[in-house]
Amino acid sequence: MAKLYFSYAAMNAGKSTLLLQASHNYRERGMNTLLFTAALDDRAGVTTIASRIGLKAKAELFSENDNLFSKIKTALEEGEINCIFVDEAQFLTKQQVWQLARVADRLGVPIMCYGLRTDFQGKLFPGSSELLAIADVLREIRTICHCGSKATMVVRLGEDGAVLIEGDQVAIGGNERYVSLCRKHWEEKTGSWPTDELDSPTLELEPKEDNKNE
Repeated sequence: MAKLYFSYAAMNAGKSTLLLQASHNYRERGMNTLLFTAALDDRAGVTTIASRIGLKAKAELFSENDNLFSKIKTALEEGEINCIFVDEAQFLTKQQVWQLARVADRLGVPIMCYGLRTDFQGKLFPGSSELLAIADVLREIRTICHCGSKATMVVRLGEDGAVLIEGDQVAIGGNERYVSLCRKHWEEKTGSWPTDELDSPTLELEPKEDNKNE
């Protein structure tokens, strides 16, 4: 049975690299893949998925008004497709996530989505939220904070390099605009950590007495 997969991470974890490598593996074995990427992210050029290490491939575009089930069904009528890959999956609408699920369930083609989990304010993207809710398989792609811990959050930088805490959820950018951090350092950089808690006394728990049978 075909499944819906969601591989998620913070910025600069190599999501596009893994997508392109997986698609290459299919094609190397004589199988066909269909790639999608968000129309609003054209940093690598229109209709192109590109990784930071130089890999790239042509892709179909999706925007919020597209019916992905219909688009994929039409593509299948024109030829066999063994796997479908979706980059920048955080930009999918909730309806589009369900359309992809129906492709797996009713057309029998596996769907592999790659994207961010949360935005710069630590909130889920709509597409990521729905994928986390209904995907058959969830995979975390790991990257690291400057401290060496796993980075799960991201901060947005202004033109002056200062951390921004307000703004639109979607603002396209790369290393110059976003930095991945662990939760601890994200809290500190965004001012979410209440500094008065640093001065709070440590809560000490009284040791539990063992219950002994007389």
